[in-house]
Amino acid sequence: MARLKDIYSKNIAPAMMKEFKYRNVMEVPRLEKIVLNVGLGEATQNVKVVDHAVQELAHITGQKPVVTTAKKSIASFKLRQGMPIGCMVTLRGEKMYEFLDRFINFALPRVRDFKGVSDKSFDGRGSYTVGIKEQIIFLEVEYDKIDKIRGMNITFVTDAKTDNEAKALLRYFGMPFRQ
Repeated sequence: MARLKDIYSKNIAPAMMKEFKYRNVMEVPRLEKIVLNVGLGEATQNVKVVDHAVQELAHITGQKPVVTTAKKSIASFKLRQGMPIGCMVTLRGEKMYEFLDRFINFALPRVRDFKGVSDKSFDGRGSYTVGIKEQIIFLEVEYDKIDKIRGMNITFVTDAKTDNEAKALLRYFGMPFRQ
């Protein structure tokens, strides 16, 4: 199987240079990082939930997640400053391309009633975020060992200047956008 990094330099970069009329290969946008974030609102009642989420995210990404904590206390949510409320992983380099490949080719086709990802989730600066409702779409998660179905946000950060450039880059990588 050809690596996505090699595919980028041989196929994607020349195609984007032609499409957007770049004069230099260094103008072509690149994928900088992929950030996976799991928010755990129920962690205020049960701290063990964070441990399970960290374990699952580590299995999915192959990298140890960072536990995120509350920045402010909110009495109505029974939340105190410093309490663990989620976990996140930032993937770069080879692990990022490996995850992108597994996400597009194996995880997304396992989503129920999948018709493609929305193209309205760009932030205006070249980053794209997709929300996943169930972590069981990833092959690394064993269905018998999960305690609860959790969702996550996956953000693809590019150095593209516009949303159109970022969408084209992700489309060339194989991201199945809705028609």
